[in-house]
Amino acid sequence: MNRRPTELVLASASPRRRELLERIGLQFRIHPAAVEEDNVPSDGPAQMVAANAALKASYVSELEHDALVLGSDTTVALGNEVLNKPQDLDQARRMLQQLSGQTHEVYTAVALYWKSGAFKDTFVESSVVHFKKFDDGVIDQYFEVVNPLDKAGAYGIQQGRELIIESLEGSLENVMGLPIQQLRQKLAEHAFDFRV
Repeated sequence: MNRRPTELVLASASPRRRELLERIGLQFRIHPAAVEEDNVPSDGPAQMVAANAALKASYVSELEHDALVLGSDTTVALGNEVLNKPQDLDQARRMLQQLSGQTHEVYTAVALYWKSGAFKDTFVESSVVHFKKFDDGVIDQYFEVVNPLDKAGAYGIQQGRELIIESLEGSLENVMGLPIQQLRQKLAEHAFDFRV
């Protein structure tokens, strides 16, 4: 048995997660997980994203025994309500109207699974985002620069944030979809080195 995973595999097709892993200089392969996510936060948003991240990592690690598989999931929580990816532009608009002038939390879970090494580790990070108060005209402007349909809560923090975001507490990368500071710490803790 290998004493270390042979490679890092990202169980997601998310371009933002790919970009973030590249940003911290990691070498990895992409193998999206073909799973049905549970988007009902019966035990709360943190547990929901943790379960989804574990589901993705578990699925891919059954096919990639020797790799360290990284599964991840992100959601936006406004009080007890979770705002996942909108189905269409009308729903995206309603989400942004809801978030206008409000403070919400963004939860991202990361699950690391290595089948051959019988290794499993899942962690969740949250960030607090304060939105400006804005009207439909601003939402129209925002939709011109950002595609809201592939983003939890119908927004991203990389582009157009000056239109809608007042301030952020916590990790910016967590809001993007992968808390790379905590991930780097976890990999170092277990001596998993996938640097290019």
